Amino acid sequence: MPPKEPPRRRVPGPARPRGAAGGQGRPRPAARRPSSPAPRPRAPRNRSARPLRLGSPRPRLRLVSLTLTLVMLVFVVRLLQVQAVDANAYAAKAKVNRYLSYTVSAERGQITDRSGVALATSVDAYDITADPFMFTPDFSKAPDAPQQAAALLAPILGTDAAELTKKLSGKGRYAVLARRQTPQVWNQIRDLKSVFAEKAAKDRAAGGPGANVLAGIFQEATTKRVYPNGGLAAGILGYVNAEGKGAGGLESQLDKELAGEDGTIKYAQSGGRRVPTADTKEVPAVPGSDIELTIDRDIQWAAQQAIAAQVKKSKADRGYVIVQNTRTGEVLAMANAPGFDPNDLSKADPASLGNAALQDVYEPGSTSKVMSMAAVLEEGAATPGTHVTVPNRLHRGDRLFKDDIDHPEWHLTLNGVLAKSSNIGTILATGELGKTQPEANKVLYSYLRKFGIGSPTGLGYPGETPGILAKPGDWSTSQQYTIPFGQGLSLNAMQAASIYSTIANGGVRITPTLVRGTKGPDGHYEPAPAPEKARVVSEKTAKTLAAMLESVVGDEEGTGTKAKIPGYRVAGKTGTANRVDPVRGGYHGYTASFAGFAPADDPQITVYCAIQNPTRGSYFGGQICGPIYKQVMEFALKTLQTPPSGSPPARLPVSFDPGE
Repeated sequence: MPPKEPPRRRVPGPARPRGAAGGQGRPRPAARRPSSPAPRPRAPRNRSARPLRLGSPRPRLRLVSLTLTLVMLVFVVRLLQVQAVDANAYAAKAKVNRYLSYTVSAERGQITDRSGVALATSVDAYDITADPFMFTPDFSKAPDAPQQAAALLAPILGTDAAELTKKLSGKGRYAVLARRQTPQVWNQIRDLKSVFAEKAAKDRAAGGPGANVLAGIFQEATTKRVYPNGGLAAGILGYVNAEGKGAGGLESQLDKELAGEDGTIKYAQSGGRRVPTADTKEVPAVPGSDIELTIDRDIQWAAQQAIAAQVKKSKADRGYVIVQNTRTGEVLAMANAPGFDPNDLSKADPASLGNAALQDVYEPGSTSKVMSMAAVLEEGAATPGTHVTVPNRLHRGDRLFKDDIDHPEWHLTLNGVLAKSSNIGTILATGELGKTQPEANKVLYSYLRKFGIGSPTGLGYPGETPGILAKPGDWSTSQQYTIPFGQGLSLNAMQAASIYSTIANGGVRITPTLVRGTKGPDGHYEPAPAPEKARVVSEKTAKTLAAMLESVVGDEEGTGTKAKIPGYRVAGKTGTANRVDPVRGGYHGYTASFAGFAPADDPQITVYCAIQNPTRGSYFGGQICGPIYKQVMEFALKTLQTPPSGSPPARLPVSFDPGE
């Protein structure tokens, strides 16, 4: 058999286009490759294609118009709902979102002593306020929100729950529940608010109403007046009322300078919370000025301790001590007993809230004799050595006058009349001021006025009395003889001290001062204006009187020996006057007093002490006020580092021998 031929390989050739001869889809035997490339077949031509055209905009415009119409319809419906259907509901909600404004209290200026030690200052405090709208049933979700809140706050604020309920139930948007509370009080309230806020949040999460009866309680930062030394100098400083305004003493007198100017702040709040992104309008507060007093805190303390102890020991109504710089008129201390603590007025006796040293008017007694002697010496009617025969009784006008003790006929010098404090001797000496008694009265009256009797002291203190001094033509028959020894005229303690400061200052009266200077909010210190000065008697007369007053203390026959101070020459005068009882009327009890200055050879300090109506122990001024004078004067001399006297006293004669 012949061999079989191998099968032929099929060589793939170019694909044939569809529709070529030979039928579609069926392959034909491969043909020979042409010698030249075949032409590229043309794309089939779609004879049905047409040019593109834009559609009509009208359907789209109709769709947009319809959409806008629907949106506007929604707005109109909503507007009608807000302004007509639910107008009241939305107006009520709008009240919760509004601007609030309140006053920003200015910081009250300090009051300090002459060394800058604070006597009255201000500390941070809070006014506890409320928004009564937030306690309504609709807002608080509690029908008795005011009652619940009041019951919670009353023990913390120390106020009556019924009064708090009334404030929380008000119609306004602002109520003050308590003023000037300590930070500790606000911290208690804040912690309580936090507890109730957490409870309300949990209740709302559980589907409840979420009532919070303390949501409407707020605080406003302010200041509270405090007195670091308690009752020290309280009579001078005074106090502020619940509104933070000066209501007594220098706090009242200088309230405008101390208070400054309050500011204001206006802010938006929502639901009781401040909106941080909203505009805030604020006018800052201007702090008050600081007032520096002439008072020395240490001397004030010594004077206050001494007079308080003696008033208690004597069971007296009250007492006062004045310490004054004789050369400048500055008041270094003005102490009253009993006093009060301006930090807690609720425990104070209303009768003790003032400054008795300036507001009490009383007859001075024998401390007033120094003015009579000044008139006699200045007019040349007598000298310290002039002989004065003093009987046991003296008949003048419609009265029979006597001294504080019965005695045989005394043979005294004018100096002795002052040293032994003889009423009769003073009447006889002042009778020489004129040819007739009416003329003598006029002369004496002129000197009393020069010393400041019947006129304000110049301190301008609230409620200060100018004293009482009738014109000489109005003096009764007895007054023209009692006024020379201190009965029938009246003054206050500051006026009495000023008399002795005038003698100590060489006969020149300086208006007393309590304010040394002022420091404004800008830190600028402004000294107080210089006090007014007026000559009352000559320097010679003043020096003579100083020597005579030394006899009262230094001579064994004097009435003021308990006021002696080792190392210092002391000039002083005792006083024991019948006291006018303002309750019973007429004279009842006594006013005991002592006045003087030291060192007598170079006067620096005046001290005056008076005790009203002592009822236990002695009532003589030299016995109960002399020791007070000594105690306070010693302390003041040491505090001010005043050197001891450098020369012995003059030792003027007290009596004379009628046989010589």
